[in-house]
Amino acid sequence: MSDRKIRSMTPDDLYRFQLISDPQISPDGKISIYCVHRVDKEKEKKYANLWIVLTTGGEASQFTYGDQSDTRPRFSPDGTKIAFLSNRDEEKQPQIYLMPVYGGEAHKLTDLKGTIESFEWSPNGEKLLLQFREKDEKEIEREKDEEKKKLGIVYRHITRVFFKEDGVGFLPNERWHLLTVDVATGKTTQLTGGGIFDEREPAWSPDGTKIAFCSNRSKDPDLDPDAIDLYVLAIKDKTIRKIETPLGPKGSPTFSPDRSWLAYYGHEGKGQDWKQTRLWIVPATGEGQPRNLTKDYDFNVSSWTINDMGSLPQVPPTWSKDGKTIFFQVAHHGNTILKSLTMDGSSLALCEVIDEDGVVGAFSFDREQEKLLYFHGNMRDPGQVWLREMASGRSRVLAGVNEKLLREIDLGEMEQVWFKGAAGNDLQGWILKPPAFDPSRKYPSILEIHGGPRVQYGNFFMHEFYFLAAQGYVVYFCNPRGGQGYGEAHSKAIHNNWGTVDYDDLMAWTDFVAGKPYIDEARMGVTGGSYGGHMTAWIIGHTDRFTAAVTQRCVSNLVSMYGSSDFNWALQQEFGDAPPWEDLHNYWEQSPMKHIGSAKTPTLIIHSEQDLRCAIEQGEQVFVALKRLGVGTEMVRFPDEPHGLSREGRTDRRVARLEHILRWFNRYLKGKNG
Repeated sequence: MSDRKIRSMTPDDLYRFQLISDPQISPDGKISIYCVHRVDKEKEKKYANLWIVLTTGGEASQFTYGDQSDTRPRFSPDGTKIAFLSNRDEEKQPQIYLMPVYGGEAHKLTDLKGTIESFEWSPNGEKLLLQFREKDEKEIEREKDEEKKKLGIVYRHITRVFFKEDGVGFLPNERWHLLTVDVATGKTTQLTGGGIFDEREPAWSPDGTKIAFCSNRSKDPDLDPDAIDLYVLAIKDKTIRKIETPLGPKGSPTFSPDRSWLAYYGHEGKGQDWKQTRLWIVPATGEGQPRNLTKDYDFNVSSWTINDMGSLPQVPPTWSKDGKTIFFQVAHHGNTILKSLTMDGSSLALCEVIDEDGVVGAFSFDREQEKLLYFHGNMRDPGQVWLREMASGRSRVLAGVNEKLLREIDLGEMEQVWFKGAAGNDLQGWILKPPAFDPSRKYPSILEIHGGPRVQYGNFFMHEFYFLAAQGYVVYFCNPRGGQGYGEAHSKAIHNNWGTVDYDDLMAWTDFVAGKPYIDEARMGVTGGSYGGHMTAWIIGHTDRFTAAVTQRCVSNLVSMYGSSDFNWALQQEFGDAPPWEDLHNYWEQSPMKHIGSAKTPTLIIHSEQDLRCAIEQGEQVFVALKRLGVGTEMVRFPDEPHGLSREGRTDRRVARLEHILRWFNRYLKGKNG
C-alpha cells in the first residue's frame, strides 16, 4: 500500500506546475514536438524548452536546453529541420532558429529588430513567411547608445488613436508587415509596407506562389477597426488583390489544397461582438460569392475557455487532403471541441472529432492525415499531448507533465449542474467542494465571475479555484447571459445592457447554491476580474447578501474608461455606438460607480499598475468611494503588471494576489485576523 501523502493546492504550486503548449507532428507522422514551460523561483523567470516524443510511444526527451524561451516549433515540409523562436541570445529580442531533427546545433536564422508574431514554412521549404513589426528607428538608435539608453525617452508624440495595447505598452509607429526569410542565407525580403495599414495572419498557397492575409485598408483603420478584408498577394510581382467578403471582422485565412478556395473565420457587421464567429469559404480568385458554412448552427467558432494556466490558441481552418472537409475549434457549453464540416456539393455534414469534456488547443495532422496530434486539458489536468489515430478514432496520451504533482494533490470534488436562470433560461454552472468535504457541515462559499464578457468558464483547470477550495471554501461559478458558448441570443442579451440580465442570472445561481444544505448563507463571498470585476462592483451596489467581496482589474466607470482603456473609443460599440458626450446617461446607468453609494460589503480592490485594458483609475474610483462611505476596503496594487496578472504575471505577484484574496475572505467569512 502506498504511503504517499495527499495534500491540498497551495499558491506555491504555481512554481511547480509545468505547462505544455503548441504540439506539432512531423510530416511523416513519426515524431511530435512541443513546448514545456517552467518557472525558476529563485530568478522569478519563466522559461520554455522543446521536447520530442515518438508517436509510437515511449519516453519523451528534451530537444533544447538552457534558461531561455524556445517556442513555436515548426517542422520543415521534408521533416528534417525545425524552426522555432528563441531568446537565447538576447532576452528581449527573440529570433528564429533552425535545428536539425536528428541531431546538430541550432543556428540563428534571423537578426531582426522588432516583434515576430508568426512564421510559416513555404511549401518547398526554401523560405519562411513572417508577420513582423519593426521597432521604431529612434528606439533602435537608443538601444545602441548607452548614454541615450540611460537617459530614456524624452517624449512621446502620439498621432494615432490606438496608441497603446495591454501587455505590450505604447505601440511603435511601425505596423505589422509581411516578410520572407531565405532559409539557406537568412536574407529577408519585405513583401508589404505602408504607414497606416497592418497585414496580419498570412498563409501560403499550396504551390507557394501566393499569400493570403488580412488587412484593414480603410481611410483610417483605427476609426473603422472592423473593416477587415482578405487579400491575396502574388509572390512573383507583389501585386495584391482584394477578395470581396461581407463587411465585418475576419481572420485566419487558409487555402484549400487545390488553391481554389479560402477558408476563414468571421462574422458580418461592425461593432457586434455578441455575434457568433462563423466558418466561411470564398473563391480564392475573388470571382464568386462567399459562403457561410456554419450559418445554420448556433455555436461559436472559437477556442475561448477561460483558465489561469495558459492560453488556448485558435488554429486556422485546417483542410483535409481532398479539400472536402475543414477542421476547426468550437467553444460550446463549457468545452472547446474539435469539429469537422464536410462539403459535398450543396450539402454539409457536421461531425464531432474530439468532443470529450475539456478543451482542445493547438492541433496538427501528419502529411497523410492519418494521425492527429493535439493539446487537451480538462478540469483536473492543465493539459497533455494527445495522439488520435484517425482510422480507428482512438486517442491516447502521448506525452505529459505534472502527473506526479497531480497525484499528490487532493483537488476536491467538482459538480457540474444545469439550472434555471431568472427568466427560466437554461444555465450551466459548476460547484467545487473542498477536499475532505463533509455534507453535514456548513461551509463558507465564494462566487467567481468570469471576465470578457464574451468568453466562457468551463471544463478547464483553474488553479485559483482549487486553492480557495483547499482553504475550506465551496467555490462556484457559471456562465450567465452575456458570454459565448450558449448561442447568439445568450451572448446578445447584455449588449448595451450590462448589469441587468447578467446580474439576474448570477443572483439566480447564488440562490441555487445557497439552497444547498452545506452552504452557510451568512458567509458568502464574491469575486471576479475585468468584466467580472465590473459585476462584483455592481453587486455590492445592489445587494448586501455577500459578506465580503474582492473586485479585480475592474470596470467601474464607463465614462472615464472611454478614454483610458486600450479599447479606446471602440468601447462605444458595446454601449449604443454613441460616445459619452452624446449619451452620458446610458454610460452612467451601466457603471457600478453610479450605485456605489449603496455599498455596505467590505471590498478588497486588486489592480495592476500597468493595466492598459482597465486602467488602474477604475479600481481607484471604487477604493476612494468606499473609503469615503466608511465601508471596509483596502487596495492592493501590482507594479509592472498588465491586465492579465492572474494568468501571465510574474509568479511571486500571482502568489501574493492569491494570498491577499484568501486573507480578505478569511477575515470576513471565517473571522480570522490578517
